Amino acid sequence: MKVASYNINSIKARKELLFSWLEREPVDVLCLQELKQEEENFPFREFEERGYKCEVFSQKAYNGVCICSKLPMEDVRKGFGEPYFDRQKRIIKAKVKGIWIVNVYAPHGDLRGTDKFYYKLSFYEKLLSYLSENFSPEEPVCMVGDFNVAREDIDVFDPELLRDTIGTMREEREAFTRILEWGFIDAFRYLYPEKVQFTWWDYIGGMIWKDKGMRIDYILVTTPLLKYLKDVYVDLWPRIRRTPKPSDHAPVIGVFEL
Repeated sequence: MKVASYNINSIKARKELLFSWLEREPVDVLCLQELKQEEENFPFREFEERGYKCEVFSQKAYNGVCICSKLPMEDVRKGFGEPYFDRQKRIIKAKVKGIWIVNVYAPHGDLRGTDKFYYKLSFYEKLLSYLSENFSPEEPVCMVGDFNVAREDIDVFDPELLRDTIGTMREEREAFTRILEWGFIDAFRYLYPEKVQFTWWDYIGGMIWKDKGMRIDYILVTTPLLKYLKDVYVDLWPRIRRTPKPSDHAPVIGVFEL
């Protein structure tokens, strides 16, 4: 079973690129972030034509997440179930083949001390309580998404240049670490402890061609899934397209042999 996480940065703008990629990489479960489109305008029919059923939690112009699966989904839940956080559509879960799939789009945040900085930290606190209330580390849980945190210095192209900037600040890394300590393993780093691999590159300055990026998109798994984990990789193909303009992220794919 292949599970992909991909910040699409507007499903409307990049629908054709996405479907072209899916022809090359027909994953079983597709988790998209930053849909930026209302649910009623989501291209359900086009996904169904390709064998996917989609569950969507989205809004106009900002945020938005979905899970599209070729396999049956059960127990779908959209949002945290709390109005304050659910104004921003950032989390959705479903069970696929006995595995909980949780798709997360964490806030980008902002400079230390700003409202967006504190909202990002409060989102992580809410996510931690959500995990504790709904799951157990003893269950097979696969949580994926754009977490907007580079966990370690190896996850950025220049640790000194980017030190204490958005995505590398101590408070952000500590918040993300608490999620891992709940019971998750960073699947890519588990398989490739020394490999430098990014998932996001700024549009400005041709950063993709210089490979000056950050690893901020993750596939996290609980211990029961480790025995099934075969590979995790980043597919650069949709990021290096020149036409149509790509997302600034590349998809991350986890391979499980169930």
